[in-house]
Amino acid sequence: MRIHSDPSTDPTDYPFVHQVRVRFAETDAMGIVHHSRYLPMMEEARVRYLDHVGHPYDEIRVDGDMAVLEVSLRYRQPLRFDEQVDIHLKLADVTRTTFQMQYLLAVAGDIRATGVTAHGCLTPDGRPTRLPGWLRALATG
Repeated sequence: MRIHSDPSTDPTDYPFVHQVRVRFAETDAMGIVHHSRYLPMMEEARVRYLDHVGHPYDEIRVDGDMAVLEVSLRYRQPLRFDEQVDIHLKLADVTRTTFQMQYLLAVAGDIRATGVTAHGCLTPDGRPTRLPGWLRALATG
């Protein structure tokens, strides 16, 4: 298991927030967001975070990719149709070859879920490689 970080439940611990609105298609027969739909929301926030720090994902992919190696997600309260979700995000636990992102999903300050994704960088031919310097610098900056 790679994930060893425990995401904070304090929104002020996260330097970035991205908002999404729950679509009807993301809900299940019980009227709540299906558990599988949290991951695309987290991915959307991660891509926007990379834009925010000046490294759009389409530019990153020229040199390879950042594969998801592992995911941990804790559901605290359900998300429902048309709710505005604040996805708080921060870079955590950076090593030479992997990094983790922590997430806090909240609606009007009410915590709905926390999560962590572990990533590794790959060369264009799919081989593991070290993290780019700019990513390591974000962790120390």
